[in-house]
Amino acid sequence: MGSHTPPTRLAILETDTPLPNTKEQYNGYSGVFTSLLLRAAESQDVPLSSLLTVTAHHVVPDSDIVPVSYPSPDDIDAILITGSKHNAFDDEPWISDLVNYTRSCIQGGRIRVIGVCFGHQIVGRTLGVPVQRSDKGWEVAVVEVDLTETGKSLFGLKKLRIHQMHRDVVTANPPDSLPLAHTELCPVQGFYSPRRYITVQGHPEFTGAIVTEIVRTRNRQGIFTDDFSGEALSRANLDHDGVAVARGFLRFLRE
Repeated sequence: MGSHTPPTRLAILETDTPLPNTKEQYNGYSGVFTSLLLRAAESQDVPLSSLLTVTAHHVVPDSDIVPVSYPSPDDIDAILITGSKHNAFDDEPWISDLVNYTRSCIQGGRIRVIGVCFGHQIVGRTLGVPVQRSDKGWEVAVVEVDLTETGKSLFGLKKLRIHQMHRDVVTANPPDSLPLAHTELCPVQGFYSPRRYITVQGHPEFTGAIVTEIVRTRNRQGIFTDDFSGEALSRANLDHDGVAVARGFLRFLRE
């Protein structure tokens, strides 16, 4: 990572708004990801500013405060699509816009794409793979994930522990991609194409506090039962490998 290489211009496409406590601490999900990427850079004794410049772009038309904005492709080198409460398989206009924008980035060949959870599913959909509700239910809080040889090499781990918050799944690894990981509940946990895209179904950016707030909120809303919530909360503060995944993202951006 020589100093002669200018910082990668990363645009974070926010596809949801955090719950109140998380929003207060980080503002938007771009703040959550920037915090993670900062820790990943620090763990390698590299200032993040030498690797990345980060801009935030809200792409959901659900707020009077934040208008929808996509970065001009000329102004960026990479995008990161965040997680979301929305369904990646829905045909709402903004989701179709996001799929089309992602497709133009991938097909253009210059802009690299990172997808996380909903973002992973959007990339899968963009690459022609169906996304659907899983008949195996929710995968929530810190889960142990089996890595492929490619996944082990990219993340520098033998096993991956990562936060999850999903019940939708990408149904197959896209053609021409390298599978990264799988669990029994979700066989497609991530995929990769060098210098083009990398995705994970889990949430490397989530903390115990963020997951606790989501689980408690969804319990109150009747989405999660008391038993399910209790079990998930018991795993919300376990150690996880989010920083290692983010180091993998940083390596991918500099390939």
